[in-house]
Amino acid sequence: MGLQCGIVGLPNVGKSTLFNALSNAKAEAANFPFCTIEPNVGVITVPDERLGILEKLVNPQKVLPTVIEFVDIAGLVKGASKGEGLGNKFLANIREVDAIVHVTRCFNDDNIVHVDGRIDPVADKEVIDTELQLKDLESIDKKIQRISKMAKTGDPKLKAVLIILEEYKTLLESGKNARSLELTDERKEAVGDLQLLTIKPVIYAANVEEGAILTGNEHVDALKAAVADENAQVVMVSAAIESQIAEFEDPEEKEMFLGEYGLTESGLDKLIRAAYNLLDLITYFTAGVTEVRAWTIKKGWKAPQAAGVIHTDFEKGFIKAEVLKIPDYQALGSEQACKEAGKLAIEGKEYVVKDGDVMHFRFNV
Repeated sequence: MGLQCGIVGLPNVGKSTLFNALSNAKAEAANFPFCTIEPNVGVITVPDERLGILEKLVNPQKVLPTVIEFVDIAGLVKGASKGEGLGNKFLANIREVDAIVHVTRCFNDDNIVHVDGRIDPVADKEVIDTELQLKDLESIDKKIQRISKMAKTGDPKLKAVLIILEEYKTLLESGKNARSLELTDERKEAVGDLQLLTIKPVIYAANVEEGAILTGNEHVDALKAAVADENAQVVMVSAAIESQIAEFEDPEEKEMFLGEYGLTESGLDKLIRAAYNLLDLITYFTAGVTEVRAWTIKKGWKAPQAAGVIHTDFEKGFIKAEVLKIPDYQALGSEQACKEAGKLAIEGKEYVVKDGDVMHFRFNV
C-alpha cells in the first residue's frame, strides 16, 4: 500500500528546503512565496535495519525497501479557502494525501522574510488551520443543504447523517479541527465522501536552527503547548542539517556527521517513524533468493489482507502463511534450521500479522 504525506505550511517556513533534503527532488527553493506551483512528489525509501539482517541471511539478488511519498504543496496564505494565492488548487492537492506534515518556522533569520513579517509558529498554525476549516465548512454546508431536503421524507438514516454533519459544523465553527472528534464508523460513513482536510492526521515539523536541534527553543515550546490537546506529534527538524545529510552517500560518514550534532537519526527518519505511528502502519517482510522485500500494511490486518498487498490473487486464494520471527531467523541462521527447531509457524486466515514478521504465503487460484 502506498503512503503519501503532504508537506504544508506558510511560504518561507522551510518547506521546499526540507522537501529537497528529504527526497533530492530539487524543488525550487527561493526567498519568495509560490516558488512551488505544482506539487512536487518525492519517493523516499523507508530505512529499516531489519532488511540488512535479512540480506545477510538470504543473500538475495535484490533488496526492495518499502517507500513513502512526500508531496511538497505550495505555501498557503490567508484567504486560501476563498482562492487567494492559488488556494483552491493547493487545497485540492491536500485532499489526496494520507497525512499532513505541517512545517512551522521555529527559527530566527533576518535574511529570510516571513510572509507576515513575524516569527510565531502558533499564529502560523492557526492561519493554516483556519483556511482548512473554512474549506471543510464549505463542504459540510453543501452536504447539509442536500441531505436536509432528502431527510424531509422521514428517513431515519438520513436524519442520523444530518445530526453528524451538524456536529462537525459546530466543531469547525468553534475553530477546532474535524480530527478532534473520534472517527466512529457512523461518522466515517457520514463524512467519508467529503474528504475533509482537517480530519487528516497531522505531524508538526518544527523547523529549527542547527543549534536548537537537541534542546529546542521558545518557539518549539509554544507550538507544543498549542497542540497539546490534538492527536498529533511535534517533530523537531532542521532543514539546514537535513540539506547537508542529503549530500552523504556513505552511511558511516552520515553517521559521523549526525554524531557531531549529538543525533542518532536524521529528521527524515523521525518523520517517517512518526507517520507510521500516526497512521497505525507496520512492516512485514518476504525473503527469498530472488528478493528480500518490505511491505507496509495497517496494524491489525490479518494474513489474507497482508497477502493481498503483494497481489489480489494471494488474498483471494489464501491457504496459509508460513511465519518466521527475525530474532529466531538470525539466531538459527536459516529457514531450514528454523523449521527443524519448530520456529516456523503455520498460520491460517485469522492470524494477525505482527510488525517484523517474515512471511511466505501459500495460495490457490
